Amino acid sequence: MSAAIENTDDLRLARLQEILDSGAMHSAQRLLKTLTPAEIAHLLESLPPTKREILWSLVDPAIEGEVLVNVSDEVQAELVKDMDADHWRAAAENLDLDDLTDLVQDMPETVVGEVLSALDDQRRHRVEAMLSYPEDTAGGLMNTDTVTVRPEVTLDVVLRYLRRLGEDMPADTDALFVVNRDDEYLGVLPLWKLVSGNPDDTVAEVMSLNLKPLPVDLSASEVARYFETHDVTSAPVVDEQGHLLGRITVDDVVDVIREEGEHQFMGQAGLSEEEDMFAPVLSSTKRRAVWLGVNLLTAFLASWVIGLFQDTLSKYVALAVLMPIVASMGGIAGSQTLTLAIRGIALGQLSGKNARHLLLKELAVGILNGIIWAVVVGIIAGVWFDDTRLAALIGVAIIINLLFAAFSGAVLPLLLKRFGIDPALAGSVLLTTVTDVVGFFAFLGLATLFLV
Repeated sequence: MSAAIENTDDLRLARLQEILDSGAMHSAQRLLKTLTPAEIAHLLESLPPTKREILWSLVDPAIEGEVLVNVSDEVQAELVKDMDADHWRAAAENLDLDDLTDLVQDMPETVVGEVLSALDDQRRHRVEAMLSYPEDTAGGLMNTDTVTVRPEVTLDVVLRYLRRLGEDMPADTDALFVVNRDDEYLGVLPLWKLVSGNPDDTVAEVMSLNLKPLPVDLSASEVARYFETHDVTSAPVVDEQGHLLGRITVDDVVDVIREEGEHQFMGQAGLSEEEDMFAPVLSSTKRRAVWLGVNLLTAFLASWVIGLFQDTLSKYVALAVLMPIVASMGGIAGSQTLTLAIRGIALGQLSGKNARHLLLKELAVGILNGIIWAVVVGIIAGVWFDDTRLAALIGVAIIINLLFAAFSGAVLPLLLKRFGIDPALAGSVLLTTVTDVVGFFAFLGLATLFLV
C-alpha cells in the first residue's frame, strides 16, 4: 500500500514538473483542483523555489490557508513573504480554529492584529484563548469548538439539539462532552451511543466515564502517547479546576507524531525537521557550518590522541591499518544503544528510575558482542599480519571500546536531557568523539605497552 502511494506521489510530481516546464498553466490548475490542501503542500515542498512560486500563484485562494498550515515553517515563510494583510485575512477566513491559531502564530506581527480584528467576536476570543497556551502543549493543540450536553437531559433532547445545530456542528465530532452547570467535565457521550440508545434515557445513564481529560499544560508528546495508549480519536482538555476548555482530535496528534519522528531523524545529522530541501545555499551553509565546526573540534581531539602515539605508529605500521576498525566498531555499537535510549526518552519509557536496568543490559550486550567480534577481528588480523600479539591487542581494544560505547550510548541521552540539550541533536556527535578517543587510546596504548 505504501509503495502504491509513493508511486502516485512520484507520478503527480513528474506530471506537474512536465506541465510547469511546458507552461500549460490551465492544466496545472486543473491538476491542483483534484488534490487536497495537504497534497498540494507536499508538492510545493517537492519543488525548487522558481517552480514553487509558480505553483503557489495557481493555488485557489479559498484553500491557501489550509495549504499554508500543511507546509513546513521554512517553506511557509518563503510563500508568504509578499502577502499583505488583506491576503492574510482571506487565507485565514475558512480555517478551523486550531489551524487558524497555528497560522496566526506564523503571521508577521504587523498583520496579526488586523487578521484577528476581522474575525467575529466569538472566533477572535477563542483564538486569543488558544494563543495564550504554548504551542507544544495540549492547550496549543486543542480546538475550542466542542458540543457539550448536561447529564440530566434525555437522548431525545440531545438529538433535537444536534438537528438544530446542523452545519454548525464542529467537523470531526465523534462524541459529545458531558459537563455540569459550571462547565466541569464529567464524561463523554459517543455518537454511536446517542443514536443507538433509548431516546428516553438520560445522558447520565449512557455516558462513558472512562475517557480521562487531558490537563491543558500537558506536553504535546504526552498527548500523543495518551492517544496511542488509549486508542481514542478525540479527547477533552481541561484546566486545573476541571473546566472543559476544548478538545484534541487525532489529526492534530498525527502531526505531532510526524514532527517528532522527523526531529529524531533529522537531528542525527544536526538538521532541523523544518529545513527546506531547496533552501537557499547561503542559509543552508550557515546552519550546517555550526555542526561541521563542532564535529571538527571533536575530530581534532581524536587526532590529538593519535598524535600521542606517533612513535608507536612509526615503529608498527600495521597499527595504522587496523586502527579505524576499532573506532568504527565502537561507533556502530554505540549508535545502536544511543538510538534505543533516545527512542525510550521520546516515548516516555526511559528515565532516571529505570536507566540502571538499560545500562546493565547494554553493557552485557557490549561484552558479548565485544568477545564475538574480538575473536573474528583478531583471527583476521593475526592471519593478515602473521602476529598473534597484534591479534590479541586489537581483540582487547574492541572489547574495551564496545563497553565504553554501550555505557556512553545509554548515559549520554539522559545527561543531555538533564542539562536541557536535545539528545537527538547532540548525542551522535558526542558519542562519535567518545568511541573514537577511547578506541584509539585503547588500541594504541596497549600497543605501546606490549608491542614496542
